[in-house]
Amino acid sequence: MGYYISVEPNVNLYVEDLNPEGKRTIVFLHGWPGSHDLFEYQFDVLPRRGYRCIGIDQRGFGKSDKPWHGYDYNRLADDVRCIVEALKLQDFVLAGHSTGGAIALRYMSRYTGYGVSKLALFAAAAPSLVKLPNFPYGIEKNVVTDIIEGTYNDRPKMLRGFGEIFFFQHTSEPFNEWFLQLGLQAAGWSTAAIANTWLQEQLFYDIESIKVPTLIIHGIHDKVVPFELGEVQHYGIKNSILLPFEFSGHGAFYDEHEKFNEELMKFIEK
Repeated sequence: MGYYISVEPNVNLYVEDLNPEGKRTIVFLHGWPGSHDLFEYQFDVLPRRGYRCIGIDQRGFGKSDKPWHGYDYNRLADDVRCIVEALKLQDFVLAGHSTGGAIALRYMSRYTGYGVSKLALFAAAAPSLVKLPNFPYGIEKNVVTDIIEGTYNDRPKMLRGFGEIFFFQHTSEPFNEWFLQLGLQAAGWSTAAIANTWLQEQLFYDIESIKVPTLIIHGIHDKVVPFELGEVQHYGIKNSILLPFEFSGHGAFYDEHEKFNEELMKFIEK
């Protein structure tokens, strides 16, 4: 069941809500440049196992409105809070992939984990996606600036190249085309704006503020968010579990989707 929720005047976000009567609720925050559809291989399975799965298309992406503004982590976390309140969610699992993981961390610190019982991070782009003078992990700044330039000059080509490094397992050409189309649903300005956010935002304090049990799934072959960032998150979040996925890249939710689903359910049921 899909519907729209207003998060500010003239900005409505699309929400997919599967199995509303489920025993436990998982709120999924997708990564750049996709939509909630990235979690198709979770939504196919988890509702059948009794879970309520809520997928949010972030502003600028998927079926959501695409305003010119609002692409910093504070505003994106505020969007999540609006949806949590509109749906009256309590005792839910907040699960974020890549940029969605960064947004989840900001939500946790900005709202002291309001309503969240457990946190799941999948290749989260945190605490800083880019290397800093005192932080030698992450990716080089020029990788991000190249993405921004590619967005403004030939966005389909940029997205095609991004898709080629996203997964570790073989993907079919039809699957690659599907993945490309998910990225093309976004607006060019929102695609670039999130990349600019990577250059500006840091989540060191956010990580240190996490109090709830946290699962960290990270592919060891990740070429988008290096595995070392998962190790940094594990070190910074006291009550966390790091699960390296040996046959995954950035998209463990597809590369090893059966293992991914089982580990996520196991964590939720602990």
